Amino acid sequence: MIDRPDRTASADSDAMPPAATDRTATVSEIAAATGTPAFSIATLMQEVARQEHPTGALYVVATPIGNTADITLRALNLLSLVDAVACEDTRNTGHLLTRYGLHKTLIAAHQHNEREVAERLIERLQAGQRIALVSDAGTPAVSDPGARIVDAVRTAGLRVIPLPGASAAITALSASGLLDAQFHFAGFLPSKAAQRDTALMALRGMTAALVFYEAPHRIADTVAAMQMHFEPTRQIVFARELTKLFEELHRCPLAEAGSWLAAGGHREKGEYVVIVEGAPVDVDSDRIEADRVLTILMAQCPLKQAAALAALITGQKKNALYERALALKDAT
Repeated sequence: MIDRPDRTASADSDAMPPAATDRTATVSEIAAATGTPAFSIATLMQEVARQEHPTGALYVVATPIGNTADITLRALNLLSLVDAVACEDTRNTGHLLTRYGLHKTLIAAHQHNEREVAERLIERLQAGQRIALVSDAGTPAVSDPGARIVDAVRTAGLRVIPLPGASAAITALSASGLLDAQFHFAGFLPSKAAQRDTALMALRGMTAALVFYEAPHRIADTVAAMQMHFEPTRQIVFARELTKLFEELHRCPLAEAGSWLAAGGHREKGEYVVIVEGAPVDVDSDRIEADRVLTILMAQCPLKQAAALAALITGQKKNALYERALALKDAT
């Protein structure tokens, strides 16, 4: 869940020129009233350069998810200072840094070598280097490599400093228009159908909006599975190719999602963020819990045994659970 704290006016708010209450104040007026230097990129970069950047620290740096202009000034400054950049793909990161006029030592740090590369990074950090950790796009360690490296560095007693920035999940949520007070980030669903069904069943009763990442070649199968497990009236949001040239955002009832995907061949291209509206608050929680338990047990046991064990776990009647298990099996 993401909390959104109230934003109160600063002490300087009384210093705003009176005209700002009924029209848009110019940057010059605000600067004159508050004694703040007028905005310029050069001024901001000077302020960023004066910040402390401790040595012997791992910096977790968010990079753009598509549009290269979405890098933060702080990230640019930090990337110019570090001794090396640990990255998911050296080719992608090398190309990105070149766009910003930066050339750094690159260390491949992907899902297949995280444990090994963590030891090398720790040695560099202990020698007093600054290391940046980036993924191919967005925030590292969020459905991307990096978590094992961060864990190893912290376990070694070294400092980890996050630099916030682009995140596909938050970007999609901000444009979804869904009114759920909370959201649950589920990331990528399992690729195998049975495991995907189990995961979706476990999420079915959540009243929070459900946020998924999905690859283009699996999007149709994933939506079909969602239509099987979630109510057809729930809203679903597709956010495809966010911040890129062919960005596309679409919201519709889940019942219409399959036809929307099929309406354009290009929709099976590009990375997706998929958001599904949370469950209605009046949903049958006992049935959802029974379905969740049955789905998990049915993957490991014969139906009768699954129903018997589910009865012990939930306190519901075994015969009714067996009938429900048969229905769930037929649905898959």
